[in-house]
Amino acid sequence: MTTKFTEDHEYIRVEGKTGVVGITNYAQDQLGDIVFVELPSVGQKLKKGDEAAVVESVKAASEIYSPASGTVIEVNTALTGEPGLINTAPDSDGWIYKLSIDTPAELDTLVDDAAYKKHTA
Repeated sequence: MTTKFTEDHEYIRVEGKTGVVGITNYAQDQLGDIVFVELPSVGQKLKKGDEAAVVESVKAASEIYSPASGTVIEVNTALTGEPGLINTAPDSDGWIYKLSIDTPAELDTLVDDAAYKKHTA
């Protein structure tokens, strides 16, 4: 299992050919209290960089971009009733969607944990 990050503060946790996508702890901290999440549709095809979801906080609405190309295979429906899961557990219970990864080589353009920490320092 590998986790990669975008410079826009999304993460993708790679589990075989599936990617679990969400926003980083840094991103949720910058956004503040999250009050609504617009989830993608299961079956939706995304290209790397496509808008996949929207997260609204008390401060702003932020688009969530897909870190890789693929098909949405599952969404975190718990966020519909409890969007604050992104604040309390962004990298576990607060994941946003799961993606069947089409082009694993695209992940090579993302950064690892050490580079991401440097980016947000």
